[in-house]
Amino acid sequence: MIQGNLIKFYIYSMALSNFERMIQLAEDIFSVKNDPDQLDVNEDVIERLQKIHPSTVSEYDDGNGPVAWVLIIPTTLELMKQFLENKISEKELFDLTPIGIKYEALYLCSAMVLEEYRRKGIAEKLAIQAIENIQKEHPVKVLFVWAFSKEGDLGSEKLARLTSLPLKKKSELY
Repeated sequence: MIQGNLIKFYIYSMALSNFERMIQLAEDIFSVKNDPDQLDVNEDVIERLQKIHPSTVSEYDDGNGPVAWVLIIPTTLELMKQFLENKISEKELFDLTPIGIKYEALYLCSAMVLEEYRRKGIAEKLAIQAIENIQKEHPVKVLFVWAFSKEGDLGSEKLARLTSLPLKKKSELY
């Protein structure tokens, strides 16, 4: 059975590009098409994220396309509070975040890594680098997360330890 699953994985991974596999992974994890309150990342969203800060979107490419994506959204303490108290959605958090101000909170929005690249520290390195880059220009006081998996929960806790920033959590779904 294991050998059969490995063969299916191999055929699947050879048939799709890394980019296509990353898109499928995002759909499998977050199901944004079925939840209008979640942020559906597209070209317009990425363009606005880049205006908020260039380090909001991070990617690791192994030479054959992306194998990891990390998305971090700087925002205000007030919007963080409203989000954590379920007064605004993830999409509203993004839409309401003003551009061109000093941000004090970082939303650890998502980190995705293709299966064969997991547990190598790729997402952690991308996230730390993004947080450090944002901190150079903004007085970040806190991280916050809405974890969709145990791995996301543990990863966000580790980032908080490594950055010495407090971590606030929205209720978990997993």
